[in-house]
Amino acid sequence: MGSGFRSEEMCLAQLFLQSGSAYDCISELGEMGLVEFRDLNPSVSSFQRRFVSEIKRCEEMERILGYLLREIKKANIAVPEAEVPPVAPAPKNVLEIMEQLQRLEVELSEVAKNKEKLQRNLLELTEYTHMLRITHTFMHSRSRHEALGPQYEEFPSLDTESVTGCTGMQRLGAKLGFISGLIQRVKVEAFERMLWRVCKGYTILSYAEVDESLVDLDTGEINKNVVILISFWGDQIGQKVQKICDCYHCHLYPHPETDEERADVMDSLRTRIQDLQNVLHRTEDYLKQVLHKASESAHSWVLQVKKMKAIYHILNLCSFDVTNKCLIAEVWCPVSDLANLRRALEEGSRKGDATVPSFVNRIPSSDTPPTLLRSNKFTSGFQSIVEAYGVGDYREASPAPYTIITFPFLFAVMFGDVGHGAVMTLCALWMVLTEKDHTRRRPGNEIWTTFFDGRYIILMMGLFSLYTGLIYNDCFSKSLNIFGSAWSVKAMFTEQEWSNETLQMNTLLTLNPNVSGVFSGPYPLGIDPIWNMAVNRLSFLNSYKMKMSVIIGVIHMSFGVVLSVFNHLHFRQKFKIYLVFLPELLFLLCLFGYLVFMIFYKWLAFSVQDSRLAPSILIHFIDMFLMQGNASTPLYPGQVCVCLCVCVHMCGRTSQSA
Repeated sequence: MGSGFRSEEMCLAQLFLQSGSAYDCISELGEMGLVEFRDLNPSVSSFQRRFVSEIKRCEEMERILGYLLREIKKANIAVPEAEVPPVAPAPKNVLEIMEQLQRLEVELSEVAKNKEKLQRNLLELTEYTHMLRITHTFMHSRSRHEALGPQYEEFPSLDTESVTGCTGMQRLGAKLGFISGLIQRVKVEAFERMLWRVCKGYTILSYAEVDESLVDLDTGEINKNVVILISFWGDQIGQKVQKICDCYHCHLYPHPETDEERADVMDSLRTRIQDLQNVLHRTEDYLKQVLHKASESAHSWVLQVKKMKAIYHILNLCSFDVTNKCLIAEVWCPVSDLANLRRALEEGSRKGDATVPSFVNRIPSSDTPPTLLRSNKFTSGFQSIVEAYGVGDYREASPAPYTIITFPFLFAVMFGDVGHGAVMTLCALWMVLTEKDHTRRRPGNEIWTTFFDGRYIILMMGLFSLYTGLIYNDCFSKSLNIFGSAWSVKAMFTEQEWSNETLQMNTLLTLNPNVSGVFSGPYPLGIDPIWNMAVNRLSFLNSYKMKMSVIIGVIHMSFGVVLSVFNHLHFRQKFKIYLVFLPELLFLLCLFGYLVFMIFYKWLAFSVQDSRLAPSILIHFIDMFLMQGNASTPLYPGQVCVCLCVCVHMCGRTSQSA
């Protein structure tokens, strides 16, 4: 069998890598993907190995790159991908990349902090502006109420002396104070209740919603805010109000005492907001310039750091010789790729300027090698389906090539429809024809990636669905009358089977195929379209599809059992042919093979005239297991003896196995 039908032949090889060129040799092997390394230091922990510091440096660079990519994504900047993936950087260039990333991180963090500080200042000034504008309306409306005289009292619970016109709080020297600020809209009701309960009514709360929605810089959410103005008497009440505002995370701002002071503050705020907006725009432009420049190399840096980290992980699996001048590694390699392995070591030694070239020795081993099954873009999807149920043993026959036919066909047996199959075929064909563009762009949508990786599977399923849809004569659940129906209603009237009275007295009529001219022969391709109008359409189609599924399923299982013969012959285990293969095949054919035989016999032995006398295959199959040969009419002469012999043979096999 070829490499596609059986896993590759593997061998254990020992690599001798010079210390100066080991990094470049491992890099070349990684680019070619030829070998699987074995751990020669199983007793050494991960933190005590030789290249731990280099791996930590790579992890630090990964952290910086993660921060960089998050900032680039936050700025909605696309990261271009290189057409040719970069190779791992040389060890002498690692420190240069590290310093470049650190400088970029420091610069970005400083600019980002300045931007955040400017945004917070701008948000505070904007909130302060809204607060001054809305509280100004509160004070003017309160002045109009006070002009009405005794009809309005700011604190109705306090008694007013008739002579002096002062409240009891004013006689005690209490001063009227104000606290103003902003609070989120969802917290207003709870805040108002808490304020009333704690201060026992010695406050007045006025609030109004801000028209503009403001962004919360801590969460990034857009919230509706409310401007509040709290009037209170005395310092103690003011301290309680202050604590309540802090608990509800209110943004408090000083309240001007006069209109002139308010106007001056508003003018100052407008100027500061304008200046902050200009500075913020310049900061954002500079930040985008830095991120644009960084995005050009971000993808290459990510790949280089990943490859570099993988190389040092592989070097940690190697062991050093006595002189510490040579690294020794053991790898599993396909026998057919040993020449490529030697060329990769020569290229790595040349890049590393090694005085002594690295070399490889093939060594014998009694360990079971790993399983390697090569695949391409067409067979990789089917190979993944097979490996979802488990990876085969070393040098075992692979069922993946046969799955290319069986999996789409069994899908089409369940999903046979010309219309749906055409839609699947066209979608898959579009993905196949434009696969280079989609591979280059690599969208982050996981669902789309799943469909795109299985584009060839969908294409095969669509093509097979077209075929089975023609067999079922089904297109979007409608039949196609391409060749014309083989059933004729005219013959029922010609032979005087039907009359006008028959049409008037019966809601449903049955075509009798025994009448000459009613049925002229089978439909050329698939099922006759007249069955789409029949009342017993489902019972007929279900019986047909069930029998067809049984036949295909038994053939499929028999093929899988026969395929095991190739494994027994390859591993020179001929005794398994007699002790495993033949009993399995005999058991399968004596039961389900006999069921397939009865299906074909019933189709061929009974015609239209005696179809009513045909017995049920399902009842016969059940009676065979129950050994009730006389319970039903035999399907063919001598059936009872055949069933008894099969059952006795199966019972004997079962008892021997037990």
